[in-house]
Amino acid sequence: MFLRTSQGDVPLFQKKIICWQFYIFGSFGSELQPEGLCPAGFTFVFQTMTWSFGWNSSLPVYYIRENQRVLLYASGHTGVIYNVFKNNQHHLQGHPNIISCLCISEDRRWVATADKGPNCLIIIWDSFTGIPVHTIFDSCPEDIGIRAMAITHDAKYLATISDAEIQKVCIWKWTLAVETPACTLDLPKEYGFQNYLIFNPANNKELVSNSKTQAIYYTWVKGGILVHSAPLLTEKTFNKLVGKFSQSVFHLNLTQILSATMEGKLVVWDIYCPPPSAPSSMGFPHIKPCKLVHLQKEGITVLTTVDSYIVTGDIRGNIKFYDHTLSIVNWYSHFKLSSIRFLSFSKTPAAPPTENTNYPPDCTLKGDPFVVRNFIIGTSDASVYHLTVDGTKLEKLFVEPRDAICAISCHPYLPLIAIGSFCGMIKVWDYELKKYLFSRVFEKGLGVQSLTYNPEGALLGAGFTEGTVYILDAMSLESAISEPFRYSRSSVTHISFSHDSQYMATADVSFTVAVYVVRVKHRRRVWEYLARLRSHRKSIRSVLFGVHLDSNEPRLLSLGTDRLLIEYNLLKSYKDHLAVLDVHQTDQGNYPTCMVWYPPLTKELFLLICNSGYKVKLFNSTTKMCRKTLLGPVYGSPIEQIQILPVKSTLELQKRYAVFINRDKVGLQILPVDGNPHKTSALICHPNGVAGMALSYDGCYAFTAGGQDRSVVQWEINLSALEAAVSLGGKDLTPFYGLVSGGREGKFYRELEDYFYYSQLRSQGIDTMETRKVSEHICLSELPFVMRAIGFYPSEGKIEDMFNEIRFSEYVDTGKLIDKINLPDFFKLYLNHRPPFGNTMSGIQQSFDILGFTNAKGEKVIQREDFLNLLQTKGEHMTEAEMTDCFATLFGLNPEGWKSEPAAASVKGSEICLEEELPDEITAEIFTTEILGLTISQDSRQDPRISEVKQSF
Repeated sequence: MFLRTSQGDVPLFQKKIICWQFYIFGSFGSELQPEGLCPAGFTFVFQTMTWSFGWNSSLPVYYIRENQRVLLYASGHTGVIYNVFKNNQHHLQGHPNIISCLCISEDRRWVATADKGPNCLIIIWDSFTGIPVHTIFDSCPEDIGIRAMAITHDAKYLATISDAEIQKVCIWKWTLAVETPACTLDLPKEYGFQNYLIFNPANNKELVSNSKTQAIYYTWVKGGILVHSAPLLTEKTFNKLVGKFSQSVFHLNLTQILSATMEGKLVVWDIYCPPPSAPSSMGFPHIKPCKLVHLQKEGITVLTTVDSYIVTGDIRGNIKFYDHTLSIVNWYSHFKLSSIRFLSFSKTPAAPPTENTNYPPDCTLKGDPFVVRNFIIGTSDASVYHLTVDGTKLEKLFVEPRDAICAISCHPYLPLIAIGSFCGMIKVWDYELKKYLFSRVFEKGLGVQSLTYNPEGALLGAGFTEGTVYILDAMSLESAISEPFRYSRSSVTHISFSHDSQYMATADVSFTVAVYVVRVKHRRRVWEYLARLRSHRKSIRSVLFGVHLDSNEPRLLSLGTDRLLIEYNLLKSYKDHLAVLDVHQTDQGNYPTCMVWYPPLTKELFLLICNSGYKVKLFNSTTKMCRKTLLGPVYGSPIEQIQILPVKSTLELQKRYAVFINRDKVGLQILPVDGNPHKTSALICHPNGVAGMALSYDGCYAFTAGGQDRSVVQWEINLSALEAAVSLGGKDLTPFYGLVSGGREGKFYRELEDYFYYSQLRSQGIDTMETRKVSEHICLSELPFVMRAIGFYPSEGKIEDMFNEIRFSEYVDTGKLIDKINLPDFFKLYLNHRPPFGNTMSGIQQSFDILGFTNAKGEKVIQREDFLNLLQTKGEHMTEAEMTDCFATLFGLNPEGWKSEPAAASVKGSEICLEEELPDEITAEIFTTEILGLTISQDSRQDPRISEVKQSF
């Protein structure tokens, strides 16, 4: 069996390798460029995961090997094998979504991980080598994912329960490398969402699962049929409150099943099996509730077995051991732990008691030594402990944030990273030594939203979810101010310090910018509140300090999704008054997403602003004029944050790079930005969304925060890999030809050449008999006509931006304005300014959704009178004469070449009757096809595109 690729037919087993690399190095983005792949099809890893901070505390931590204390846990979409003694990690990378469940074989050799989401996978790994040995690609055709999973003690079979509304139980013979399950079973919705699953340790054909309200017993019978038994259990069954189920296990006698509840009780189920010689008409094995045991007062969260004991963990942090009669043998209650989430015992049996051992006594009258394996404890506060039973030694292995992580910041000259979580914890790590240094947990209700070190590295600014702002000592996290600032009423999303650390600015979700200043009082530097201003109408995306070149004084700017770039006048600001210096609009249809100072690669100083249209725009830092618009990285979603990579020495100042994040990826961009798709690459870092980014002071590492996945990933940056991809992409215009259909020899480029040279003829006069002047350029006045002829319809504002880009392209160097453009520059200008995905119906429909109303047919429409009024009064409005001429041309009432040919004259433009030509109600489709005369290409896989012109303009 073969897979068809551009390199030919590939055996099916190689498909798995290809797909595995596909997810590790980044999935393909838009049609404009592949992610993480060079033009020749070779994979270049420009960023390598070196460490993962944090873990998914809702999933278990498994004890793999005791001699080196090796653990297994999930962090985001990565499995982590962590050696505690050596302090190193091995990463199991391959999942495209957040890992939803994992399990491990009894011998700790085989690890199975699964995820939830599109293209979900089940991967089985060899824990000794960290290599994937089998991948199940089509475990959930609905792309829902896996909710629970278990592996047999001999590791031959894997059982999964899907996360769909109608859950499906599957058993896989994964060792045979099959693509389909050996048996399946659909569960009724009334059983509730089954979230725990386990095999009978002595019988691979038996399983048990439970939801909060229903326990289910499964038997795998001959013929590959999975049958189940799910008796309904109510309070009337035992005339007592049962409670919600947490976990279930097979009793040590293997003839019963135990289900723990949050009321501290155990439901005992008897397993009834017909004799082996009995006919199938006598039924299949099934269970019946036989007893309800009130085991303890505290709700049981964990139920497992080890050796000859039944073990429970509860909401009060107690761990209790029972024998097969459910008599208490020993317990640990003096550790004062949080609610127990999981217990994992070592695979190495405990050493027998001797004179040198110090096992605790059990609860029997004899007080015999309580001998059990060492084990790992996980608690609800995201703490992990190791308990050595001999001597009762409890060691805290790590404590990680138990809530979302959105705030990260790197120290400006030390290898330190500060990580803040919504749970109120700030942790500081040495990211070179991978060593936790110190932390602080703030009072309940204070969630850390933003963190920033000041340029000297002495202070750490912290913004909180309820509006409080702290200034902390960077080396102790003690407060550097007597009282925190509480001037904001909502979450503080941004913090920024000026270059001299004299000012600090914050922005919150209430669209307000606040400024704090250092004053000298009694010979001490004291931070004081200066002023705040609700300067934006929509969310603020960036707050940025700069420097006035002529005075070295700080300057402050803010950027919002209201498309406003605002600069403040700090010198004229005073208590409770934040002065505004100027306000500029950055975009028309799109909204800005972030900004940063562009490195001094040219004589002109720029602000780099990214927007929602996948564009990177350079604005003159003084005049705020848009000087360049360039195609930015296109990887499924726009850039959300961008930072310039620091350099190690002055020798590297002329070769600069930028690191960016979008919704779920981290990427690298070679500067200067010019629209070359091979100068950028990206890979998936947090499938559920990236919440923040930071760069090390030396430019060697990038850090990304995963928000709700509670992880921070450290990436080592490999610049040479991206440079190699650029080299393979070609020089001059070669990388750009691939961005248009057919490339250099295709129909589109040929038509562009024809329009370009026709424009030269037209500007000299179509009917002239004088000698033609051959030139490689066209004048700027012809630029809009050629753009529209090839299917790009820029607004007047965008045309002005294009004019400025060409006019001032050489002004700083020569002092001269440019009034013409050649074909190569025009081609790049077109590629950088056009919409990256072409003209789509969704954009037009969105406008009608906003401007129109719902008619009797349920369609969004605009009435004719409102439509004409909008054209004459809103946006770049037309005069009545301009509007009439346009409609006359659209409806074919003007001669060919209307107003674009010098010899053409109006003959019918003023005679058009719009009431007759336009319908009473106009929909998006009518506007596109009947008025504009464009065709809509239907593609079920993507948004329909407006592809070509039906009428002659």
